[in-house]
Amino acid sequence: MSRPVKVAIQLLVSGAVIAYLVWRIDLGQTADLLADSKPGYVLGAFSIFLATTWVMAWRWQLLLAAKGMHEPIGWLTRLYFVGYAAGQILPTAIGGDAVRIIEHARRRPNARADAAAAVLMERVVGAAGVLLVVAVGIAIAAGRYDDVRSLIFVEVVFVALTALVVAALFSVRAGRMLERRVFPLGRRLRLEGPVSSLYRAMHEYRDAPRVLLLVLVVTMAVQFVRIVAIWLCGEAVGVDVSPLVYFILGPLLFLIQMVPVTLNGLGVREVFFVEFLTRFDVSEPAALATGLLFYAVTITVALPGAFILLWRSVRPAAPRPT
Repeated sequence: MSRPVKVAIQLLVSGAVIAYLVWRIDLGQTADLLADSKPGYVLGAFSIFLATTWVMAWRWQLLLAAKGMHEPIGWLTRLYFVGYAAGQILPTAIGGDAVRIIEHARRRPNARADAAAAVLMERVVGAAGVLLVVAVGIAIAAGRYDDVRSLIFVEVVFVALTALVVAALFSVRAGRMLERRVFPLGRRLRLEGPVSSLYRAMHEYRDAPRVLLLVLVVTMAVQFVRIVAIWLCGEAVGVDVSPLVYFILGPLLFLIQMVPVTLNGLGVREVFFVEFLTRFDVSEPAALATGLLFYAVTITVALPGAFILLWRSVRPAAPRPT
């Protein structure tokens, strides 16, 4: 499927979802809630996302260091913000990851596979961390909210998929099978070499278990803190539910945003907020206001990346490290 067709489909899905929201919800009441939102809570949510971006860049730095690539944390943080900015117009978080891979490959042209492997491994470990956070949230809320039982199936599906990915990456037997039977299928498209190199670069992380464990712990800590930011968005518009509800909502939201169904999750994210929060006696306008406010916070966090891109467009490129 060509890229224009994919973009057209994503725009169509976003348009259909937004039309559904407009038909279903009183947007006037949602607008009133947003206009009356408490700025202190919004500032707190923004500050959390801003601070945790540095932590995520440090997580990336750890994975690169395991490959012998020692990059300055300032440069990695700036590139993370650039990825955020790109993610606002590209399909979900995957678009931002692609930008980071391309930019780092330009900086390290002789280590492109390792540069890409670090970003992709960050995504794999990140997904595993999110699933663990979901499990913690469900375990805490299991005896308090009946509605969480239906979410266990979703958790099991994602756990199974993640387990398959981890097994494919770290199993020696699976690696041999992929090298012999799967990768050669891309020979005609000249993809066998790049795909094989990337796989080997990711497979080598099996020799760095301490780094992966540390990255997993850092990921979970970041997710927990960012869930607090989502709770602050709800508090800002007057949503009165227990923070435990957000410890279930948050990780599922992070997983959904990784699926490239629409451009930057537009529409799907807001529907998720409505469908989830209304289970806990939250009005539809308030649930939508929470989702829109969360989106506004993420857009604001992406602004530094937009300014960096603008600055770079009028400034000569820095020399590559040797």
